[in-house]
Amino acid sequence: MFAVPENTIAVAGAPAASHPALVARAYAADRARWRDQLSYDPDQRYTALIDSTDGQEVWLMTWLPGQSTDLHDHGAVSGAFTLVSGTLTETVARGGERPAEVLNALSAGQTRVFGPGYVHQVTNTGTDPAISIHVYREGRPPMGRYRLDPVTGPQPV
Repeated sequence: MFAVPENTIAVAGAPAASHPALVARAYAADRARWRDQLSYDPDQRYTALIDSTDGQEVWLMTWLPGQSTDLHDHGAVSGAFTLVSGTLTETVARGGERPAEVLNALSAGQTRVFGPGYVHQVTNTGTDPAISIHVYREGRPPMGRYRLDPVTGPQPV
């Protein structure tokens, strides 16, 4: 199943079958669609655009042990990612009256959903490479970078 954070917004008029979580799961299950693009980069997380259709982009990402993103958001874009293999840890940073970091340990088959203002970091804390499929509505935007302030929560860098 997939987890839906509180700040995920539904797009009016979008068919349920096009929900980014369902698209990510379908692509994750269909390895023939992206197998030829599978690669690993020893210096940084590897990314490859698999498909761009119906207002969404689908990306393949590979993660060697220790590779991660910075703490970031995806602007006004919503989307989802499904872990195909390996393990990833997602750190979600929340602000407000009670700032917090929430850790989500992800294993193969799990999906996370994100929406505007969702600040997170994804890391391969495991000992094996990981593969994930990411879907972004309206395309993959530049990531907004953050630092976590223990008193006020995520702050733009």
